[in-house]
Amino acid sequence: MTRTDPPLHSSPGSPAAPDRAAAEEAAMRRALVLAAAGPLTGVNPRVGCVLLRPDGTVAAEGWHRGSGTPHAEVAALAALDGSAEGLTAVVTLEPCAHTGRTGPCADALVAAGVARVVHAVDDPGDASAGGATRLRQAGVDVEGGLLRDEGEEFLRRWLVAVRRRRPFVTLKWASSLDGRTAAADGTSRWITGAAARQHVHEQRAAHDAILVGTGTVLDDDPSLTVRGDAGELQPVQPLPVVVGRRPVPADAALRRHPRGLVETGTRDLEAVLDDLWRRDVRSVLVEGGPTVASEAVRRGLVDDYLVYLAPTLLGGPRTALDDLGVGTIGEQRRLRTTSVEQLGHDLLLTARADDDDRRADDDRSDGGSDR
Repeated sequence: MTRTDPPLHSSPGSPAAPDRAAAEEAAMRRALVLAAAGPLTGVNPRVGCVLLRPDGTVAAEGWHRGSGTPHAEVAALAALDGSAEGLTAVVTLEPCAHTGRTGPCADALVAAGVARVVHAVDDPGDASAGGATRLRQAGVDVEGGLLRDEGEEFLRRWLVAVRRRRPFVTLKWASSLDGRTAAADGTSRWITGAAARQHVHEQRAAHDAILVGTGTVLDDDPSLTVRGDAGELQPVQPLPVVVGRRPVPADAALRRHPRGLVETGTRDLEAVLDDLWRRDVRSVLVEGGPTVASEAVRRGLVDDYLVYLAPTLLGGPRTALDDLGVGTIGEQRRLRTTSVEQLGHDLLLTARADDDDRRADDDRSDGGSDR
């Protein structure tokens, strides 16, 4: 589960008459690769930046390594051998214009003498947005929207969270082909194989928090930790969150979780997500059970679905979801499948709501990050 730095990019000599558009598009694709080296969790977005010379060759590059560290633009400037005068900064997200834990990236680019800035996605935060305007006011040529669709998809989790002012919600369940998550007597270990179960640990590591209901705690006594292939506890753990009014037993495994435990004392999922947002949680993995999962679906709170399907049949009443309020076929909850992956003998189906999250309200919102 360790992340490695992307390999250094070397740019060949440019042609006599370089195609600026092609060079900037290639740099943006490289910036997206760089951004992917940043942390999946935390309040800040993953951002990459490539600095181009006037002849289209790469002068330097950088990416954001997590909250409190230099932003991608500043990291690229620090890696530069020589002056930034006249360079073009190609960055996956509009440079920020406010002071958080670090200074405004827009100001850093202006002070360095960068002549042109190209970004893929506008920053949706009230506090952090406005970098493009500040750059233009300083005389910098700015172009937005290069590879916007790719940038929006890459930043989708962070963008959905900031635009909706709640954590991005992933709903996960593992079931038989007939949609059962346990046998009639409640036993469920194990429906899926080792490869699928290890993939769940990777998904836990990719989220800030894991959310379950008190029923799951009382029935299954889960630990909700992230473990490696050999069962070893990983150094970075998500925050466990329990929804419901019943207290978690004193001897429950969750009481020994390395991150502690959040007992919400409520069944109000929207209130829980609001509280988690205020705790700087930007992504939540909902692991059940069916009561919590169904409530999240009914309220339209689920952004991604991760469904692990095992080639087995169980029958009986233990279904992944309860009543969703669908009274007739015209009210069914349509999803769009985005990927299907084989994990050993099992399948992982990933889906999202048919009304794509990128069509979420684009109104500016504050508190998006410490950018």
